[in-house]
Amino acid sequence: MRIDRFNFGPPVGFPVQFRVVGPEPNTVRDIAYRVRDVVRQNRNVVDPQLDWNEQSPYLKLAVDQDRARALGLTPQDVSQALAMLISGAQVTTIRDGIEKVGVVARAVPSERLDLGRVGDLTVTSRNGVAVPLTQIAKIEYAHEEPIIWRRNRDMAITVRADIVDGVQAPDVTSQISPRLQEIRDSLPPAYRIEAGGAFEESAKGNASIFVLFPLMVLVMLTLLMIQLQSFSRLILVFLTAPLGIIGASLALNIANQPFGFVALLGLIALAGMIMRNAVILVDQIETDVAAGLTRKQAIVEATVRRARPVVLTALAAILAMIPLSRSAFWGPMAVTIMGGLFVATFLTLLYLPGLYALWFRKSLEERGTAEKVEVAPQHQPAPQPAIPLAQAAE
Repeated sequence: MRIDRFNFGPPVGFPVQFRVVGPEPNTVRDIAYRVRDVVRQNRNVVDPQLDWNEQSPYLKLAVDQDRARALGLTPQDVSQALAMLISGAQVTTIRDGIEKVGVVARAVPSERLDLGRVGDLTVTSRNGVAVPLTQIAKIEYAHEEPIIWRRNRDMAITVRADIVDGVQAPDVTSQISPRLQEIRDSLPPAYRIEAGGAFEESAKGNASIFVLFPLMVLVMLTLLMIQLQSFSRLILVFLTAPLGIIGASLALNIANQPFGFVALLGLIALAGMIMRNAVILVDQIETDVAAGLTRKQAIVEATVRRARPVVLTALAAILAMIPLSRSAFWGPMAVTIMGGLFVATFLTLLYLPGLYALWFRKSLEERGTAEKVEVAPQHQPAPQPAIPLAQAAE
């Protein structure tokens, strides 16, 4: 009996799998035995096994064509006669109330169920003579593969196993894979060992992200350039993106959550949130410099003034992720965003001002030019000529 938890994502069956692929079944089986022995040495796996292994016995009749033709029989006649004796053939039906019941004719159990007495079964020739099966066919006992699994037209035997609680399947596969290197080095041509299970599915999911990753970075840099309009400030903002890895890794370890496909999505989203805070801070510094402050004063003033909005925005995002952190599927993503954003927010308020000051260290004392507002002169009436007092009195 095998009991497994409900798995999210693509079904993989057994979480740890190693496929032995090659053209010849016996060689593939021998290699699979060696791989299974290596997998069994890992204490994190449970019940290592092969998906197909044991051969099953079979009975083969080699018809003597000359003797069969002499008796007027063909291999098809022999096959039909044996099918009727062993499996049976319906000869008629009888009515049982309103039901019709088929009547099957076949040999008695003592004859058809004993493989040792198969040769004693008789086949009727065309002239009505009963001929023992041993006179027209040779009985061969051998073994054959009951089922053959193929992958890309090659035979494949999969060594598979479950894992103990508290470990991740990709980690267990990574632990076992180096120990299989000695077997890989000794493989004959056309034979190979492939990692499957959760390790393979995780690699497929990550590959689907990395295909679009260059386009994503290009679009992100374009938007930042439109906002910042400076290569220097663009590089400063982009260098804050890795700060989320510190808090994300710490949070995942504390919560005992796996770093898989969903957590990777959360890490990518986290980088965007961190750079958004950096853009706000850099833009405020540049605004203060344009208002007439020195860069040194602007760095301090902008950091103090924007600290509260940045922290409150980050806390709002962190609190919004708390209900999602209890999800079995989206939990790793929520934990990644919560831990990474919490640590990166405070690091951004310390790291970015210091990096900005280091980048513009030669112009820290330079004062920005405040914008002057030009006031248009108002229209004044032209002065009137003086009027003599006598004329004024008149």
